[in-house]
Amino acid sequence: MQRITYRVKVSAQGAKRRISYLLRPSKQRLNTKSNIVSSVTPISTRFSRTKKLAQVSSIALLSLPAQSLTTMGVQMPAYDRVMSEDTLTIAAVPGDSTYFATDGFQHGFGFDLVRTYADELGVDINLKAYANEEAALKAVRLGAADMALTTASTQLKNTMNLASVNVSCGYDASLTKNGLHPKVSWTFSSPSDPLSKKASYFLCDSIKLQNTQKLAAFYNQNLLKDAYSQDHFKKTLTEKLPDYQSSFEEQARNYNHDWELLVAMGYQESHLDANAVSPTGVRGLMMLTNNTAKAMGVSDRVDPYQSIGGGARYLEQMKEDFADVPKTDRIWFALAGYNMGPNAVKSIQRKLRDQGIDDKSWANVYAYLADNRASNSRYGQAMHYVSNIRSYLETIKTQTV
Repeated sequence: MQRITYRVKVSAQGAKRRISYLLRPSKQRLNTKSNIVSSVTPISTRFSRTKKLAQVSSIALLSLPAQSLTTMGVQMPAYDRVMSEDTLTIAAVPGDSTYFATDGFQHGFGFDLVRTYADELGVDINLKAYANEEAALKAVRLGAADMALTTASTQLKNTMNLASVNVSCGYDASLTKNGLHPKVSWTFSSPSDPLSKKASYFLCDSIKLQNTQKLAAFYNQNLLKDAYSQDHFKKTLTEKLPDYQSSFEEQARNYNHDWELLVAMGYQESHLDANAVSPTGVRGLMMLTNNTAKAMGVSDRVDPYQSIGGGARYLEQMKEDFADVPKTDRIWFALAGYNMGPNAVKSIQRKLRDQGIDDKSWANVYAYLADNRASNSRYGQAMHYVSNIRSYLETIKTQTV
């Protein structure tokens, strides 16, 4: 079972303020009011080019500073401390390639990799948010954190006499093609510490590396990159959402959901068109089938309030069906069940269990969908459904001035 302890406190911001400033890629900032140690606000930087891929062996070497690492007296190795305290403390900088933490919505590409590593060690995670790379790296150097999750430059890490390993293990193209930062890295105080050595083996194992590349595909940041998609998304939310916002908020309260998640689902389903109809007969803002509408007590599928309520109630049912999945991943399982039916997802889980694979990890389920989508079109549809909603939700929550 995944055990995660968050030390991140976040507060909601006005929805109208978010919507009015959506999709400003040239000034994108992560909107998180966390327990951030440094006072400097981070700015997410996009990379349009990457360096030529270096040839790497099956095990990527930790990048070492030019001068020898220094120690302050006799200090317990980070690995020993982690295992004795049963907790891996992470100094992380929020970003679209590391982790998101807004309105209680915590996840992210780098964060999911760290969770998997902590699970392999059998320890909890204590996530500490820092506003910039330098502050996060200092926390590692001073022993306030066991490792850092950042996109810091090699020069900065070397200046601080720290060792690191890129999560892509040298295969930067697997990140850049998905719009992620090519240099997401884990940084440690010493290359000789078992914590950093195990991390290198963990990240660069051939099977783990394949899973990392699939996880990068799930966290693809390219969905709203082109101007047409950006303009359409912004226009839809600014022009249509005000008519339905109160319904989204009320139905979210009724069924204990994040109302902005329901908005993201509504955009994926119908682009917030209450009169939408598909060739297969699904209708309304949440595009409910006739059978689902009846089961959820919806008498009029084109009534926005009823449609949102039906979708919210069905999503709650999906969450209950996957109550044994850790909360951090449960929403993805619920969305997949919403799209393809819970039994189809549970069938995949059984197959994973039979192979000795953790069936309660979304990364593993997503990898299965990716590996088998050629033989089952529903798998590809579910992959895009969940990843699109994830992307829309991130955009709603994090892209402001």
